[in-house]
Amino acid sequence: MAKKTKRKLAHPKLPMQRQLNLRHEGKYFDLRPIFDQLNERYFRGRLRGYKVMWGRRRKHRPREYFIFGTIQEEDRMIRINPSLDQPFVPLWFLRYVLYHEMLHSVVPDETVSRGRRRVHTEEFNRRERDFPSYRRARRWEEENLARFLR
Repeated sequence: MAKKTKRKLAHPKLPMQRQLNLRHEGKYFDLRPIFDQLNERYFRGRLRGYKVMWGRRRKHRPREYFIFGTIQEEDRMIRINPSLDQPFVPLWFLRYVLYHEMLHSVVPDETVSRGRRRVHTEEFNRRERDFPSYRRARRWEEENLARFLR
């Protein structure tokens, strides 16, 4: 009888984005058209070459704070927390989160004492408050934050 051996399937080397399984299409929301609409409406189409992706799922939910999204200017990458890809999350809230991250690309940081940076400057906060769903989104965030924490 032939001896059976366990063999690992050989996978060709995938680009890093695919290895991390980053993508813009979620189960409930597709980030790309949302980004494109926001870019046209609020940024006059100036945000070019940006990738917008759902981030990786974490094994454990955070206890104290929740990061809805991040932007890395160096590689023009916006990641949205995949926990927002759920049916109870309103589209208008997701649009607000994406707008917030996009705003970082056009409002410069300020350097404060000892080389520290402030990313949420007065200018940033003013422009963020101009977003039509801002107050509603902040209220929804407060009321629903516990759903994202453990």
